[in-house]
Amino acid sequence: VSFFASVEMAPGDPILGLTETYLADSRPGKINLGVGIYIDEQGRFPLLPSVCEVEQALAAAAKPRGYLPIDGMPAYNRLTQQLVFGAGSPLLAAGRVATAQTVGGSGALRVAADLLKQVAGAGAKIAISNPSWGNHHVVFRTAGFELLEYRYYDPASHGLDFAGMLEDLGKLEPGTVVLLHACCHNPTGVDLDTAQWQQLIALLQERRLLPFVDMAYQGFAQGADVDATGVRLLAASGIEAFVVANSYSKSFSLYGERVGALSMVGADRDEAARLLSKIKQTIRANYSSPSTHGASLVAGVLGSTELRARWEQELGEMRSRIHAMRAGFVDKLAALGAPDFGFINRQAGMFSYSGLSKAQVHRLRDEYAIYALDSGRICVAALNRSNLDIVAAAVAAVSG
Repeated sequence: VSFFASVEMAPGDPILGLTETYLADSRPGKINLGVGIYIDEQGRFPLLPSVCEVEQALAAAAKPRGYLPIDGMPAYNRLTQQLVFGAGSPLLAAGRVATAQTVGGSGALRVAADLLKQVAGAGAKIAISNPSWGNHHVVFRTAGFELLEYRYYDPASHGLDFAGMLEDLGKLEPGTVVLLHACCHNPTGVDLDTAQWQQLIALLQERRLLPFVDMAYQGFAQGADVDATGVRLLAASGIEAFVVANSYSKSFSLYGERVGALSMVGADRDEAARLLSKIKQTIRANYSSPSTHGASLVAGVLGSTELRARWEQELGEMRSRIHAMRAGFVDKLAALGAPDFGFINRQAGMFSYSGLSKAQVHRLRDEYAIYALDSGRICVAALNRSNLDIVAAAVAAVSG
């Protein structure tokens, strides 16, 4: 009998599984709206010119490829701190932020989950928005957390159930971790405004809850600085401890390079140093140290005044295209006599909770070769001028 005979088949990932089904579909003109990546007007991953310039310089230099430190490239970590918290952040000046390069944003989540579980012990609990990115549940459940949910999305208004959110968070025990999306909420596209962030932070502070901000889409809503509003307000609030995971997959179009970072804020410089030691210990026990290339690309762009400005322009072009696709989609649906989809223009980022039911999503897939998640989440960034009419006509047909 094999040692592994008792191993059961694990359930497939719903998003990656949908992509596999899409790839196996032989129908011409098929469209994948389930993918969580930014696709340009030509239906391709964009290669950002600012990133390409750094890559060419790295190739010309042909440096040896030794191991990075456990916590990654120092310049990358410093520049990440400035992008996330602001270059003039008092937290950085006070040395209160411990930052480590990680294997993507997912790696940041897992390293933080393992470390926080050590701190919280058997009673570790985390509250996650309903709905949220599915991997949030997987990461923290696997790390040993008890998972709780708080209300977030209101299906009736296709917007935020802020009153329900505050009510649920107000019932949590002190010490509970609260997972928050900085911007471009995945999967709904529904974000908090500045006033709501301020009210939320006051509640977190009053209830002594630990904020954990996941920032995977910085720059895709209103710009890099504005999209970090929640983090900046937390930093100014007087809350002594919070956590930020960020990713460069989308903003630099570096998906396969797996470039992310974990930042943990402590009460003072000494606490931050102790946090960094624990982050490094956790990374060492997991993957030992991160990879070099992606971090070199990000650091090369962010460390150059000229390239940083060019990158922000390129990021703005991606953001503007998404806004244009939202507006065009809404206009075409209205022209076709579909129910009101105007809420899509009020959402932000790559994703939209379309309001389509599971049955309607399956009709899109079966009858029109258009793939979306069963939840009705669609990737607006996968729309372009060549498929917008097709998708709008299909959605109008199944929603009428």
